[in-house]
Amino acid sequence: MINPRIIDYIFSSASIQRWNDYPRMVELVELDKQAHKFIIAYFIAKLEKDVNYTHLIEAGIFEFLRRIVVTDIRPDVFRKALQKKSKEINTWVISKLSPSLKDINNGKFLQRFEEYLSNPDMYKKERFILKAASYLATKWEFSIVYQTSQFLSDIEDVKKSVEEEIEDYYELIAVRKIALNKKLAKVIDLSGRLRFQKRWAQTPRVPETSVLGHMLTVAVFSYFYSIDINAGEKRLQNNFFTALFHDLPEALTRDIISPVKYSVDELSDIIAEYEIIKIEDDILPNVPEALHDEFSYILGLYDGSKDEFLNKIYEDKIKVVDDISKYNDDKYNAIDGEALKQCDKLSAFVEASLSISHGIKSKELINGKKQILKSLKEVQGINFKEIAKQIDHEFGTTGQTQIRMDFD
Repeated sequence: MINPRIIDYIFSSASIQRWNDYPRMVELVELDKQAHKFIIAYFIAKLEKDVNYTHLIEAGIFEFLRRIVVTDIRPDVFRKALQKKSKEINTWVISKLSPSLKDINNGKFLQRFEEYLSNPDMYKKERFILKAASYLATKWEFSIVYQTSQFLSDIEDVKKSVEEEIEDYYELIAVRKIALNKKLAKVIDLSGRLRFQKRWAQTPRVPETSVLGHMLTVAVFSYFYSIDINAGEKRLQNNFFTALFHDLPEALTRDIISPVKYSVDELSDIIAEYEIIKIEDDILPNVPEALHDEFSYILGLYDGSKDEFLNKIYEDKIKVVDDISKYNDDKYNAIDGEALKQCDKLSAFVEASLSISHGIKSKELINGKKQILKSLKEVQGINFKEIAKQIDHEFGTTGQTQIRMDFD
């Protein structure tokens, strides 16, 4: 399963500033860009044929990890450097990451990562989709940067360069739809706006993470969980995309913190009911009709209610099950909802632990962390509470929270 060292790498992307040589009205960070990229890649892939979604997920994670290591290099410079020094750069990336990755999936993940970096033909179609998605996410960010940078002498040249690059991806149906501001563009815009909603909004925290970035961290955790339990391909894919989209409705309802959501009688039911209405009115009409059933399923719509954290299968109809391990075959379309809930909680635990390790702590963070820890448990042989214990040890926060934590 995932370990504290790679978790630290993943969350470091929340502190990596983008467009930091231009004035910005909001902070733009790498974690959010990568999350937006994955969301866009999902929709691009769904309108194409013969896409391997496991390869798409893995390639996206590989690119994400490499970008974290080479973050100090500007994207345009990085692309040129890769053309001439790709072997040296990739060797350096592996040397930095291998201590954190070598034990994951008995070394198989690191092996695939090395092969991906050395073989440009590996996952070729999926690479192209991710490249197009990365461009569209960057273009979306530039729309923000442009508003505050029009007084700069070179901004029109940058604008022209960004706009011209879209032609490289016109062969992809979804790219053309987004470029023409069709319905799909509204979903891309809606998901991008989740970067403006901050997690733990009631307390100072370092690094700040957005709802958008949080969605990706949960998705990445779900991927490592899935490979650790040897999940079938469809199960792995469903887990990843369910996690990736699990907070999408909050673009329409805002992030309501758990103590409020679950402490007021029936408030959580009212929120869930409202989320269903907003999904049906403002999200699904902008998603290609052929995707409605699948997208509703991963958003957690079920029997007139919404819960993305239920163990479910989907053959002729959706069914909630207790033991999801019995349904590993692709035909069951399984989702490990219970495990995804643990991934969600583990991500929140990391957010609190990281801030405390930076010396930024509050009553809300300390109490929140304590409550999260109590709810972590073992699922399918993966002990999420033990992972949290390791995170605390790695970040050096065990003795800093001024509370007694029971890890047993």
